[in-house]
Amino acid sequence: MTLKPGSQASLRAANIRRVLAAVRSRGVLSQAEIARVTGLSPASVSNIVRHLGEAGTVDVSPGVRGGRRAQEVRIRSEQGLVLGLDFGHRHIRVALADLRYTVLAERKRACNVGASGSDALDVAQSLVAEVLEEVGGTHRDVRAAGVGLPAPLPVDGRLASWPILPGWDSIDPRGDLGERLGVDVYADNDANLGARGELVFGAGRGIANLAYVKAATGLGAGLVVDGRIYHGYAGSAGEIGHLTIDETGPICSCGNRGCLETLVGGPFLLELIRHSHPHLRTVEDLVQAAVDGDGGCRRVLADAARHIGFVAANLCNVVNPERVVVGGDLAAAGEVLLEPLRAAMPRYAVISVAETPVVAAETGDRAEVLGALVLAAEQVDLLGEQAEERWDGVGTPAPTAVAQAGSALRQREDARWG
Repeated sequence: MTLKPGSQASLRAANIRRVLAAVRSRGVLSQAEIARVTGLSPASVSNIVRHLGEAGTVDVSPGVRGGRRAQEVRIRSEQGLVLGLDFGHRHIRVALADLRYTVLAERKRACNVGASGSDALDVAQSLVAEVLEEVGGTHRDVRAAGVGLPAPLPVDGRLASWPILPGWDSIDPRGDLGERLGVDVYADNDANLGARGELVFGAGRGIANLAYVKAATGLGAGLVVDGRIYHGYAGSAGEIGHLTIDETGPICSCGNRGCLETLVGGPFLLELIRHSHPHLRTVEDLVQAAVDGDGGCRRVLADAARHIGFVAANLCNVVNPERVVVGGDLAAAGEVLLEPLRAAMPRYAVISVAETPVVAAETGDRAEVLGALVLAAEQVDLLGEQAEERWDGVGTPAPTAVAQAGSALRQREDARWG
């Protein structure tokens, strides 16, 4: 049975999924908060939550919100696991979590990801096996996996033609990784995943319009508009690393001159400091020296911050976010980076957005892998088709229909887990 678009039953099914999406994206919400987030009436939320509780899809428990007693709603954790995989330029990080976003195991390994896509997938597969072994799980327990890569990813999940990952020309991240792991895989750009991670776990909580700037080996931005990641027409929104800052500047890997990435990317900054500080080998070394008070390293980061501030100001002019969150390796410098970045913005931003708050990411270098977990969990159908097919069509969900859907889900999962 297929619900008729626009019908009362279709509307009620959509409302249930809105409630689930709100709870899943924030981990835990009171019923009053669900009503505010979804725009549904408190009575409708109460009915939906009650039926989802009867179906075994959510847990409802007493709590305190804003100093007042409230009924807190969470996704049930027993409904399976999700994987998050973050492919950086120089590392691979894998995390395993339940559907409440409780991270159960995590691994990170150094890897030259761009050199060979096949080798990088081998490392990722090995790390997945390690985290599953740690929790005593198997691939059958995993319901979905999210993966992030430092390159534009069109809506079909395949890598765009991009010189930043030369060893991935023949790789289909979703398809190839899905075959290796035996689960459905969903892919996105790493900056978009960083934005997701901060929305759920960090400085973006409660923010509907956000700009997440990742400043590391490369530069990218994840843009959140009305609570949703904005990908653009071809999936390349937020590629700020390839905005031209100096038309006569160095040649970039993309073929243009003077891109932001050629001025503030990790390799460029290390080259600037190489002659005076030959002992600094990594961006982490540079950042730590700046935090410890080294004048040369502070100058390098301050100059980089001004370039990033120019781009952040123009992002604010165009997108008008409530907050700018800065993540990536450079963000570990804290105010050493953020103070000159903020100081540069009023020069380039219109008055109405010149004072947009700029803060450091709260999730540190885990933002992308946490965002990958969120991406995976968002794809998990907690209700199944029966929940969309069986409604009373009057105005409230039929209790037996939702309960039957939940029972069917549990039976499928029992069979899935053996």
